[in-house]
Amino acid sequence: MSLPAPAGEERLLGIGIDMEDVERVDALLRRYGERFLGRVFTEREVAYCRRRRFPAQHLAGRFSVKEAAMKALGTGRSRGVLWRDVEVVRRHGPPQLELHGGARRHFDRLGASRALVSITHTPRLAMAQVVLLGPDRRP
Repeated sequence: MSLPAPAGEERLLGIGIDMEDVERVDALLRRYGERFLGRVFTEREVAYCRRRRFPAQHLAGRFSVKEAAMKALGTGRSRGVLWRDVEVVRRHGPPQLELHGGARRHFDRLGASRALVSITHTPRLAMAQVVLLGPDRRP
């Protein structure tokens, strides 16, 4: 389910940031292969990263987004939020989040209406930030 666009004033509901070592993600990929990919990433994420020249950089970026989103939700990898519940999608523009399962339930409980995501990476490091926004219902 895509996250809808805002209407009116918004307030900050959650923020998360994470940094991942590209070499660490590459080592996990080499050691566990499809098992690692299937546990952490959606099919769309894997397909996107495999089309890139250095897939490990992009996988590390998405891994970082998942961690940052879980921090923004206030759950970490617990309380019913699984790796694949947080998905990074690209649709002719900047990356966007699609939340599923437990991640979506926590997003809705927070009263969030949208999520902003930013990813960056170098050959060594990937970093992401996720910001959750919702309607400002304060008087």
